Amino acid sequence: MARRKEKKAKPQPQTPPSSSSEEEVSASELDKSMDAEEESVETENQNSSSEDEGNVTFTDENSKWLKPVKKSQLLSDDSADEESEEGENSDESEGDDESLMQVERDAMELDMEANLEREEAENELQRTVRDQSSTFHLPTVEELEGDGMERVVPPSEIRARIEDIIEVLADFKQRREEGRSRSEYLERLKYDMSEFFGCLPELIELFLNMFNPTECLEFLDASDMPRPLVIRTNTLKVRRKDLAQALMKRGINLDPLAKWSKVGLKISESPVPVGATPEYLAGYYMLQSAASMCPVMALSPQPGEKVMDMASAPGGKTSYLAQMMKNTGHILANDLKKERQKATIANLHRLGVKNTVVCCHDGRKLAKMVNRFDRILLDAPCSGLGVISRDQSVKVQRTIKDIERTAHLQKELLLAGIDALNHKSKTGGFIVYSTCSVSVAENEEVVNYILSKRDVKIVDAGLDFGVPGYTRYQHKRFHPSVALTRRFYPHVHNMDGFYVAKIQKLSDWRPGQDKGKANTEEKIVEEVVEIVNMKEIEKELGLGKKQMKQKESKTAVSSDNDVEVAKSKDVDDQDNKRFNKRDANKKGAKRAMGIKKKLSDKYAKKAPVPKKKKKTNAKVTKPRRHKI
Repeated sequence: MARRKEKKAKPQPQTPPSSSSEEEVSASELDKSMDAEEESVETENQNSSSEDEGNVTFTDENSKWLKPVKKSQLLSDDSADEESEEGENSDESEGDDESLMQVERDAMELDMEANLEREEAENELQRTVRDQSSTFHLPTVEELEGDGMERVVPPSEIRARIEDIIEVLADFKQRREEGRSRSEYLERLKYDMSEFFGCLPELIELFLNMFNPTECLEFLDASDMPRPLVIRTNTLKVRRKDLAQALMKRGINLDPLAKWSKVGLKISESPVPVGATPEYLAGYYMLQSAASMCPVMALSPQPGEKVMDMASAPGGKTSYLAQMMKNTGHILANDLKKERQKATIANLHRLGVKNTVVCCHDGRKLAKMVNRFDRILLDAPCSGLGVISRDQSVKVQRTIKDIERTAHLQKELLLAGIDALNHKSKTGGFIVYSTCSVSVAENEEVVNYILSKRDVKIVDAGLDFGVPGYTRYQHKRFHPSVALTRRFYPHVHNMDGFYVAKIQKLSDWRPGQDKGKANTEEKIVEEVVEIVNMKEIEKELGLGKKQMKQKESKTAVSSDNDVEVAKSKDVDDQDNKRFNKRDANKKGAKRAMGIKKKLSDKYAKKAPVPKKKKKTNAKVTKPRRHKI
């Protein structure tokens, strides 16, 4: 850039004044010359400014790093200066970051994160204090009706009100509104939950009596969520490891069910329908929920035992019983409806079960088979309040009266099952009672009723997981041993709602009966069981008469009949020697069929007398030689 040239006015040499006129002329000339010089300087400045736009230079030593600033930039706002300062600071920080070590950078990041978390915690604390200190206004019925007439209330608003009411109930003394009782909040909560979840108000009231409000909300949320798909490996045909490998080759993502199950597999994703794979059709596995495996595991049948499944359809638990018994022993699979037993028969054939007999009878009448079975499984019909995720109609169709009706049926079935149980079995004498409901009326009340009607006791089910049963519910108190039963919830165990109780029969004694009479009756029953054959079971199973007679002849032999059998043999021998007396006098007399004519002693054939060998004195010391 060209250097700026500034011209300064040079002082003229002073001449000695000659006269006044000369002085005036010289002053005017000086003024004109000064004006001319000023004009020339201004023109040069203008030209130099125009040149500076293209090439700007400085005459001092700082020209290497100084930059010129235009007047427009000087008059601009301070924003540009701030930006430049920020840019410089950022450049400096970047330079500092580059100079720092990696450990120092990580420490700075951790400090920044800690500061952010501290600020968020403070904000959250202030918000919670503000929310807790504020009182929640519970809307009245009139307000809700008026609001409902004006607009449609969205579900999100109902959900927010439910959560607010639950928070108030958690700290009722400080958060409640003056003049409002706890029952009003619970009543409003009940109707809001019934409207939000589409459930009957009486069922919501039942759940609120069982759980606290927070747990009740979790239970209802989990009941609307689908349960994971679970399959049970059929160890009669395949191992779980081999089955898992075969299904993974088809693109199915699966994992072991849990530590407590050695045959369960949980399927998370499947590109093919699980109920139509070649492995399923070959009987390698059975679609069965995790909760329905628990009753069979609690019963724990042993090989060679006599087991009865009182409500077997559609055959999932029955096939699991046969699997645990290794296809040995005997299983009686009963159900009331023939239509449902079709699925049971199909599943048993597909899974390769061979030790099971299927029948259709009312379970309440099975008490006639006294002391016949070592173990019994009763998965009783129930209201289905634990499987709402599979059947949403339960929330609308089930009422409290339906629950009471099913509870009465369950008591009758359980009494019949205990009567058919053999308490003198060396390995058995157990019955497992289970339901897919969470109501107390169908579970703990039924078991507590049985304890007062039969000589039984509750034993540990052998399940390490699950919630203990209720020993008190509202104003009711149950036997302490009811705590040995197990409950399963969808919001706790991610399983269907289920209840399992294992009961052991001690004797045939019943309350209100003398033990001496009971013992005599037991002896009579034992004698009757020994004498009576399996006519009833064979008639129920539809066996033929010939098979029944064969079994009767085999089982009827005893020590008392041995003498009669000997006498009958003597009579048979005499009958074989019979002959018609008329044959002795008359020729060609008629005889009964099969009786031969006796010949006279003269013509009777005599048995040949064996000839005696002659004795010789020769002694054979060497064996005879045979020609080859």
